[in-house]
Amino acid sequence: MFYRVARVLARIFFMLLGLKSSGLHNLPMKGPVIIAANHVSMWDPFVVAVVIPRPIHFMAKSEFFEWTLLAWLLDKVNAFPVHRKAGDRTALRHAIAVLEEQEVLGIFPEGLRNRSGELKAKTGTAMIAMKTGAPIVPVACVGTDRFFPLGWLHPFEVRVGEPILMTDYSGQKVKSAVLDTISEQVMTEIETLLLK
Repeated sequence: MFYRVARVLARIFFMLLGLKSSGLHNLPMKGPVIIAANHVSMWDPFVVAVVIPRPIHFMAKSEFFEWTLLAWLLDKVNAFPVHRKAGDRTALRHAIAVLEEQEVLGIFPEGLRNRSGELKAKTGTAMIAMKTGAPIVPVACVGTDRFFPLGWLHPFEVRVGEPILMTDYSGQKVKSAVLDTISEQVMTEIETLLLK
């Protein structure tokens, strides 16, 4: 309930700012899905959650959960903590559980905000996808690098790409070479969306 209300209010706010979207037809409306987006600012999880019509469970850095009120709010909007400096098995299990419940998992594959323009993913997204078989939907956040984005003056859009299916990797072991291949494919698709 809280998520739905917050999403409606946020949607009104971002519509007033001129947020646009494209490619929503690429999003599977049922079953487990991993949303993998570029990450340049704090706006990104909000605009993705507003545009994607299904509730998203976002991984969020554990430092956000150190403040009681913020931790409560994040929990209400389905976010859960991940410790980024080391392999966080608890977060991994939670992410897998989200997908096993046929829900949508939101991840920023780069692991942190990146304004450099060079897209480089860590392999966590690929590992979760291989373990669950969930498709990865690449998403590009455009114009969120501005302090106060205005779609009426500059591009401000969420672009959704075609799902990357794990059927191409079925039967393969979870090895670093395979994870690197999937990760590179995800970031290449995001980069293509950014350049549209």
